[in-house]
Amino acid sequence: MSSNERRVKLSVLIPAGNEERHIGECIDSARFADEVVVVLDAAGSDGTREIAEQKADRVLVHEYVNSAAQKNWAIPQMIHPWVLVVDSDERVTPDLRRDILEVLARDGPHDGYRIHRLNHFMGQPIHGCGWQRDDVLRLFRRDRGRYEDKHVHADIIFPDGEPANIGNLRGKFLHYTFESFDQYIGKFFRYTGWASEDRARRTPKVGWRHLAVRPAWRFFRQFVLFSGWRDGKAGFIICMMAAWSVFLKYARVWEQREHEKHEETN
Repeated sequence: MSSNERRVKLSVLIPAGNEERHIGECIDSARFADEVVVVLDAAGSDGTREIAEQKADRVLVHEYVNSAAQKNWAIPQMIHPWVLVVDSDERVTPDLRRDILEVLARDGPHDGYRIHRLNHFMGQPIHGCGWQRDDVLRLFRRDRGRYEDKHVHADIIFPDGEPANIGNLRGKFLHYTFESFDQYIGKFFRYTGWASEDRARRTPKVGWRHLAVRPAWRFFRQFVLFSGWRDGKAGFIICMMAAWSVFLKYARVWEQREHEKHEETN
């Protein structure tokens, strides 16, 4: 019996909206798995579904609420004991594939594994800006892991009450996060809107430190402390957008608080 036959099996879950430019290569990079399942946003309108049906083992369609809810709906429908979540703008590298197969050959030893991402900005790999610290918990035991109830940047948690044992893999995802401002701007406003909803739960009042100090600190931290300057103009733009996202998130919370005060006085 070969080592491939002895290992535990893996389901790859790929959530996707209108991602026809990415979905084919993403599926191809994950084809080492025992099944590849694409979960489509029901509102999708481009050719993503046709490409996915040609390349994936299964295609599921579900109404999109947020990223965490979409994946939590799909995880119980995976067939195999281990799940790898891959976003459609990511690629599984050969080194990462090898690391994952080693985990499956031993069925662990951890319950989940964090994976670093090499992020690209308009085709350029970014090595600073804090992006070099980007890692995500994406490989986990299906019956234990679920996503946090958050709109943005939800991570895997293990809600069964037992402490999880988390490891790290050496191989990386390639992440093609930003191809153009036209492509990014809609995503930017959606994400800051969702982030403001999450932040509003923990921010009863918005002050100057939220609107001025925190955005300035975000830029300084990413551009200076996390070496964004090494990525040149691309690094400067990334850090400016990060600062703007912090400002806009809190400005949205301020707007919500102002509406609430207005309603209370009427």
